[in-house]
Amino acid sequence: MKHNFVVNAEARNDQGKGASRRLRREGKVPAVLYGGNEAAQSLSVVANDLKNHLKSEAFYSAILKLNIDGQEQQVVLKDLQRHPLRTHDILHLDLYRILADKLLRRNVPLHFVGFEACPGIKLEGGVLEHLHNEVEVECLPKDLPEFIEVDCSAMKLNDTIHFSQLALPEGVKSTSVLRGNDDGVVAIHAPKVVEEVAADAAAAADVPAANQKVDPKAAAKPAAGGKAAPAAKPAAAPAKKK
Repeated sequence: MKHNFVVNAEARNDQGKGASRRLRREGKVPAVLYGGNEAAQSLSVVANDLKNHLKSEAFYSAILKLNIDGQEQQVVLKDLQRHPLRTHDILHLDLYRILADKLLRRNVPLHFVGFEACPGIKLEGGVLEHLHNEVEVECLPKDLPEFIEVDCSAMKLNDTIHFSQLALPEGVKSTSVLRGNDDGVVAIHAPKVVEEVAADAAAAADVPAANQKVDPKAAAKPAAGGKAAPAAKPAAAPAKKK
């Protein structure tokens, strides 16, 4: 089900840092609207309404209905500035007008499904690695999806799903593929812990027994039902030449 986000805004004429600070004290967020065939316009948005919208992942990539003093138009979220310490505080909002007949490029989140039952994890003990969490797509505004589903149910150990293998809706294209970049978005590989243990064991096997360090206390400790092993004698010093 697609979300219908409505952002209520008011036009404003005051500019500058002082005016922006006053808006924030009033519980509003300064914003700017640009793009399309019209001039840029300064706006203000109620902060609490905006924070409620931002709780939804879809808000960041969806087509938004911007209501300015009763007049609606379609926009997308172009940029969002947060306070460097209080990240829940929004400092500024950039909105971009879209045209119905003009191609749009947006980053769309990836939703990974079916990985709990895929053979690479369930039967072969592999680990799922997300290489990308979103994909940039190109399409008309009416075709923009809220997310792209990635089906991992058939993946085996060492399998990778690439951009070109994503099931995109009709009219939607991956800009990465258009540019000739077909990177992987998700992969299944053997657990790294197992690889590290195997590497340590192989490294130890390459060290001669004479060069391996032995704990004298461990060597002197008697085994169950046995006698203590004699402590290792220090190597004799080389004889001096006469």
